[in-house]
Amino acid sequence: MPLLPTKPAPALNPFLLPLASLALPRALPPIRLHAKKRLRGLSSAAVSAAASTSSSADPSTELRALCSHGQLAQALWLLESSAEPPDEDAYVALFRLCEWRRAVEPGLRACAHADDRHAWFGLRLGNAMLSMLVRFGETWHAWRVFAKMPERDVFSWNVMVGGYGKSGLLDEALDLYHRMMWAGVRPDVYTFPCVLRSCGGVPDWRMGREVHAHVLRFGFGEEVDVLNALMTMYAKCGDVMAARKVFDSMTVMDCISWNAMIAGHFENGECNAGLELFLTMLHDEVQPNLMTITSVTVASGLLSDVTFAKEMHGLAVKRGFAGDVAFCNSLIQMYASLGMMRQARTVFSRMDTRDAMTWTAMISGYEKNGFPDKALEVYALMEVNNVSPDDITIASALAACACLGSLDVGVKLHELAESKGFISYIVVTNAILEMYAKSKRIDKAIEVFKCMHEKDVVSWSSMIAGFCFNHRNFEALYYFRHMLADVKPNSVTFIAALAACAATGALRSGKEIHAHVLRCGIEYEGYLPNALIDLYVKCGQTGYAWAQFCAHGAKDVVSWNIMIAGFVAHGHGDTALSFFNQMVKIGECPDEVTFVALLCACSRGGMVSEGWELFHSMTEKYSIVPNLKHYACMVDLLSRAGQLTEAYNFINEMPITPDAAVWGALLNGCRIHRHVELGELAAKYVLALEPNDAGYHVLLCDLYADACLWDKLARVRKTMREKGLDHDSGCSWVEVKGVVHAFLTDDESHPQIREINTVLEGIYERMKASGYAPVESHCPEDEVLKDDIFCGHSERLAVAFGLINTTPGTSISVTKNQYTCQSCHRILKMISNIVRRDIIVRDSKQLHHFKDGSCSCGDEGFG
Repeated sequence: MPLLPTKPAPALNPFLLPLASLALPRALPPIRLHAKKRLRGLSSAAVSAAASTSSSADPSTELRALCSHGQLAQALWLLESSAEPPDEDAYVALFRLCEWRRAVEPGLRACAHADDRHAWFGLRLGNAMLSMLVRFGETWHAWRVFAKMPERDVFSWNVMVGGYGKSGLLDEALDLYHRMMWAGVRPDVYTFPCVLRSCGGVPDWRMGREVHAHVLRFGFGEEVDVLNALMTMYAKCGDVMAARKVFDSMTVMDCISWNAMIAGHFENGECNAGLELFLTMLHDEVQPNLMTITSVTVASGLLSDVTFAKEMHGLAVKRGFAGDVAFCNSLIQMYASLGMMRQARTVFSRMDTRDAMTWTAMISGYEKNGFPDKALEVYALMEVNNVSPDDITIASALAACACLGSLDVGVKLHELAESKGFISYIVVTNAILEMYAKSKRIDKAIEVFKCMHEKDVVSWSSMIAGFCFNHRNFEALYYFRHMLADVKPNSVTFIAALAACAATGALRSGKEIHAHVLRCGIEYEGYLPNALIDLYVKCGQTGYAWAQFCAHGAKDVVSWNIMIAGFVAHGHGDTALSFFNQMVKIGECPDEVTFVALLCACSRGGMVSEGWELFHSMTEKYSIVPNLKHYACMVDLLSRAGQLTEAYNFINEMPITPDAAVWGALLNGCRIHRHVELGELAAKYVLALEPNDAGYHVLLCDLYADACLWDKLARVRKTMREKGLDHDSGCSWVEVKGVVHAFLTDDESHPQIREINTVLEGIYERMKASGYAPVESHCPEDEVLKDDIFCGHSERLAVAFGLINTTPGTSISVTKNQYTCQSCHRILKMISNIVRRDIIVRDSKQLHHFKDGSCSCGDEGFG
């Protein structure tokens, strides 16, 4: 009686269409193999002997005899030279010999011979051909043979289901299983492991549950191999509880059973449960094998328990696994996970034999532990030793190139990946995307991305983060919106998209992404809470930032740093210091970034004594060695306070060589206090270190302009023109109704430009009537206005556009790529007083919050 199917017959997969009628499609050519040099390997004597024997004996009998003696070349020559085809037994013997020898070319030639002479294949012959072809990975040819078999048994179906699964055609394997059930073929103990592996590989939990029901229905619920496959399937599908139920219900277990369950816990992030089960295994006196030891060794590295990791190392040595390459590889991975690269290197250097995985473990370990230069050194050594890299090796080396911005090595790795066919592996293409993006070749990354046939969440996230890294934030948001149609974003994607919103001041878009994060239920995952705080801080929304900070339960030092920096940016230095005291009081230890923000607060607030106290406490209380950023902040603090001599002496007494930022801080202080001689000295050093930085040239121009040294100013301006440093167009962005609008200096192309100019003219008239005319420069007439070049006044257009297109009382947030000049600063203060609106402008230097005619910066530098 035929077996009843568990559900209606599924639609036939295109691969299986010929099975419906057992007729071969005309488009498929018969199995052919060009028989060039078919007699290669045969001596003339062997050919003569085979010819004379074939003339006197039955070809089938002789063919079987040759196969039984392992004489494959003679048997193949006899097959192709005989006028009549041999019987089925002779074919079967030849196919089994080819399979045993792994002789792919002779096997395919024998298949072509049989295909030419048989309209249909009998059961025994077909099964022999299927077994051989699947072993060779020739799934397409095997499917053709299967379609020509009018009779099939469970072995036929098992071979095909297993063959499709091993070839990665998992959905096709499951389709075949359904067809097998509909054909009334009863599965056996070998069927279910094949099918369950495919279910776990998809992964398809529902299908796996259905197959589990079939296992029980057909009475295989006590078979160890089947139950091991069931555990693995559930673990691959993320249902560890179901896998553990299967394990706990087993009356008979082998080492594979323990390995499957232990690995299932590890793969699903349950390292402690996996290690507990391993200890239970030892307690029950079940002897672990190499697979057990390697998986537990790798997992022990993820627990950050050095003591246990060393105990595992000792246990493996005691049980005789110390010399095994696979165990040594797992040991390297374990020490790399613990950040103990010196021990990993020791294991590596003591290995007598190394395979590709050994080298890959070292390269990956160095890269993940922040030693990308050493990772590339190991890769170069791998090339010297003529070890062929695999896809993971190339991906790890590319990640190291991305960290270093090593474009030349990255390009060579890209070419190597293409030559080896690894470019189709998504892990490699994702690494290539990141490498090009971090090497400032984002256009090349776009080219690679567009050529990818398959894109996962890592691909999209790499591109979005790459655009942010290359300051192309609008394109980052464009790609993010397109991604949502095809791929579900993860926390890394959201972090990159939020960074793009923060950089452009796109508050509404940021709020939409925040809502998306809440819908996905991952608002507390990884760095996301801090990314949200950073968004609201940079968009000037301190209220939202504070609410997000309070809602963040697991605050870390980064969370506190973002809030402190936000208070500083909004001109609330006292609040930043009190916030720091609260941070220390609850036991959160500050880091280098914390003190950079605090010293900036002291600098802008003129708190010299507090600054010195913080600077000394870094080393004395918190054991933090000051870096160049801290020294630059201290020079800025002293310079702004007018202590220019002390600042200069402080630079000369630095234990490390000052960089351009340190000398630039002194130059800015000289500009503020109009100390030309010391300012020129600082400019000499800073321009020697950064000769093409427009900002430092502007500071020197300001110094000369304030001192009315027009000749020197003209020389600096001439130098800037020669270097091409005065052509960076000013650009400002404002978000209105979820759309970000960009305004360039002197850009008249906007559809509402007439209305914008009308609003600005009206404001200028009201300012003149109040006696507050815009500040103009005092440069000679033949000089281009400095503010027109280095400010561009584009923020005026953005603010006017916001006034026109938003409701009264709504705050306006503008982001600008250049600094805000004195004239624009005064105009924006007046606008905020006239229209009674908050105006937030984040320029290249700082954040300005204009409200009721005043600015959060305290007009520092705009006297």
